[in-house]
Amino acid sequence: MESLLHRYRNITVLFVAILAQIGAIAWQVRNDNDVPLLRIWAVSAVTPVATAIENLRSGVFGVVSDIFTAHSREENRATRRERDRLRLENQLLKNELAEAQKVGTLAGFQAHSPSRMIGARVIGTTTGMSTHSVLIDRGSFSGVRKGMAVVTPDGIVGKVLEVYKFASQVLSVTDPGFAAAVESQKNHTRGVVKGQGSGNEKIEYVPTGQKVEKGEVFFTSGEDRIFPRGMPVGRVTSVEDGPTFQNIYLQAFDAEATPEEVFVIVDPVHQEIPDAPPSDAPVFLAPDVSGPAGASGGTGPQTPTTIGTQADKIVEQYRQIGAAQNHVYGQGTAPNFNIKVPGVNAPGLPAGASGAFGETGALPARGYSGRVARPVSSGYSGGVARSASGGGTPR
Repeated sequence: MESLLHRYRNITVLFVAILAQIGAIAWQVRNDNDVPLLRIWAVSAVTPVATAIENLRSGVFGVVSDIFTAHSREENRATRRERDRLRLENQLLKNELAEAQKVGTLAGFQAHSPSRMIGARVIGTTTGMSTHSVLIDRGSFSGVRKGMAVVTPDGIVGKVLEVYKFASQVLSVTDPGFAAAVESQKNHTRGVVKGQGSGNEKIEYVPTGQKVEKGEVFFTSGEDRIFPRGMPVGRVTSVEDGPTFQNIYLQAFDAEATPEEVFVIVDPVHQEIPDAPPSDAPVFLAPDVSGPAGASGGTGPQTPTTIGTQADKIVEQYRQIGAAQNHVYGQGTAPNFNIKVPGVNAPGLPAGASGAFGETGALPARGYSGRVARPVSSGYSGGVARSASGGGTPR
C-alpha cells in the first residue's frame, strides 16, 4: 500500500488539490461571496498584524500627545461645552421671543376687533377620511355654543360643530362640508366658499361675467350669519369661466397648518371690508426745471440745463420767449414769437434794450394786428400809438 501511494503520490496530490478547489468554489457559491478566497485568506492573515501595529502606533503617539497637548485638549473640550450651552440658550431665547410676538399679535387682534371673542387653544385634531376638524379647550362652560365662528388674526379657521362641557369640536375651513358667504375686496363680487380637503378652496355660485381677478382677496360678507363681515378668507389663485358659474379657486390664509391659538367669536360685530390697494404703484416725478415760477409750470429759476438736439433748442427758445411775455402755454392765444428777447433770439441786443415794441418783451395791447410802424425821424423810439379801440396806428 505504501509503495502504491509512493508510486502515485503526484496524482494523489493533484487529486487532493482539485477536490479542495472544488470544495472552496462550492463554499463560495453557497455563501454568495464574490471575493476570491485567496484574497479572503490574505486579508484574514494580515489583519491581526496590521491591527497590532496600529494599536502600538496610536498608543505611542497618544502618550506623546497627552504630554504636550493635554492642556489644549481640555480647553477645546471646555470650549465645545460652552458652545453647546450657548446654542441651547439661543434656541430657548428664540422660542421665547417667537412666543412673545405671537401673544402680542393675538392680544392686538383681540383688542382692535369690534367683535367680542374668547381665546382658546387647539388640543387635538380629528382628521378622518371625510372630515377635517380640531378640538379646542373651550366648551359650554366658557360660553361657547354650536355654530359660533372660530378665527385667527390671519383669517377664518372654521365653525363650532359640537360643544362639550370643557371642549368643542371645530369644523375646519378645509372640510368639504364647510361653507361661508364671502365677498371680494376689489370688485365686491359675492359667492360661497367651500372646502376642498386641502388649502385650495373653491368659490361657488359666482355667475359667468362677474369680474373676479387673480390675486384678489376675499372677505366674509356676513350673509351666512356665522362669520361677521370683514374677516379675511383667502387669495384667488385661478379663475376660469364655466357654462353658468365661474370656477374660482383661492388659497385660504389659515389653511396651511393647524394653528395653536384661536378665537371663538361670542358676540359678532360686522366691519367694513378694507379698500383694495391701488393696482398701479406710485410714480415719482422730479421737480420741474423749465424756468421761472408761473412759466409752463416752472418752480422758479433753475440752473440752465444742457439742450441736446436742435429741436430741443427751438423748444427752449420758444419757452423763454413766452416767459418774457408772461405767457402760460395752454391758456389764451399763442405768444408773439417775433419779438426780440436779449440772450434768446437777439444775441447782439444788450439786456434792457427795446425789442420790436417799445418795451422789452412787452406784449402789445389786445387787438393789435402785429404791424409795426417804421420810424420817421431819428427820435423815434420804436413805440406804437394805441387807439382807443385797441388798434395799433402808426404815429
